Amino acid sequence: MRIDTLLAEATARLLAAGVTDAALDARLLLQHLTGWNRSQMILHAGQPVDEAISVRYQELIARRCQRIPLQHLTGLQEFWSLDFAVSPAVLIPRPETEFLLEQVLAECRQTGIAHALDLCTGSGAIAVVLARELGCSVVAADISEAALRVARENSARHMVTDLVSPVCCDLFAALNGCRPFDLIVSNPPYVAEEEVDGLEPEVAMAEPRLALSGGPGGMHCIERIARAACRHLRPGGWIFLEIGADQGGKAARLFRSTVPGYGRVLVSNDWAGRPRILRARHEP
Repeated sequence: MRIDTLLAEATARLLAAGVTDAALDARLLLQHLTGWNRSQMILHAGQPVDEAISVRYQELIARRCQRIPLQHLTGLQEFWSLDFAVSPAVLIPRPETEFLLEQVLAECRQTGIAHALDLCTGSGAIAVVLARELGCSVVAADISEAALRVARENSARHMVTDLVSPVCCDLFAALNGCRPFDLIVSNPPYVAEEEVDGLEPEVAMAEPRLALSGGPGGMHCIERIARAACRHLRPGGWIFLEIGADQGGKAARLFRSTVPGYGRVLVSNDWAGRPRILRARHEP
């Protein structure tokens, strides 16, 4: 079968299964198997497909029709112009978290960050970017040892194992002996528990619920972080949190008035104009 015919048939199957970006996913899966870029795919469009590749491709398309995420089929997700390993043990890094990092770096690049904490690290994407961009040591904490295995793989992939230290713990539970951090960054679970099952099947069925659900209303983990973070931040240190689009007001009130020790509290809107990032400074 010719490549263009194979792609057309795969796109039709994906569309029928409800996959939104069917043509893109069909192409990316074939690129994954062939190692070709987009230009090479166009150049070879009229050529027949190797039988072994065709069989493997049909298997991947069948799995994608079951709404298994594209990234779980390829094992990779591009983030911050880098390829990160992913698995069902971690959230797939998203553009919202790139926005979080842009906000962090804009605030902290000139302040001499030496010691940072990536809380709920998952794939380790935040920890890796902080280490690469700031040259600081980063504790990458997560409650899931399976997630930390992925974070270790990504630290090695991007050659920052000397700067990133994975720690398995529930939020700050194992960090009481650590020296205070200059910076805490977190993409915590913040989806309301009652909304998780209504997410896209690729998310609700394939990504870890532990990393998605923030309990009823979605604020449980954010509240726990707010109440404990000051004890782990040096005076003048910053905390940055990714939050849900409906949580800006609640999160700001939490840091401004409910929990003492924070100042300069600000909620920033993402590229779509939705509240997305909370920042606060430890001012005892």
